[in-house]
Amino acid sequence: MSDQNMMEREEIQSKVMRAGRRTYFFDVRATKAGDYYLTITESKKFTNDDGSYHYKKHKIYLYKEDFVEFKENLEEMTDFIIDEKGEEVISERHQKDYKKEEDMELSDSDDSSDEENSTNSFTDVDFDDI
Repeated sequence: MSDQNMMEREEIQSKVMRAGRRTYFFDVRATKAGDYYLTITESKKFTNDDGSYHYKKHKIYLYKEDFVEFKENLEEMTDFIIDEKGEEVISERHQKDYKKEEDMELSDSDDSSDEENSTNSFTDVDFDDI
């Protein structure tokens, strides 16, 4: 039996989660002994200068004996992040169409004077972008 057929035979259940340029695959697979384990695969799309693209994948194998501790650690760390920083995303600068809220407000307001706009644009310099 080919490796591809073996991989397809081992896959018991799958779930896909799309998140921007990343896709996460949760796959239940079977060991040779017939027991189950989980693979979590992160796939991220990269576009080359010529317009072609490729994917980089990272995979985690998670076995039943580690489920409880893994789940506890994941929950502890995600709770910590939410408790410390809340659920709102602080920065979306990694997205191509990111615009600051204040930039959008400035472009929407037509009744501002030229002097006010030049002052705002000068003071809105973000040195993190340099």
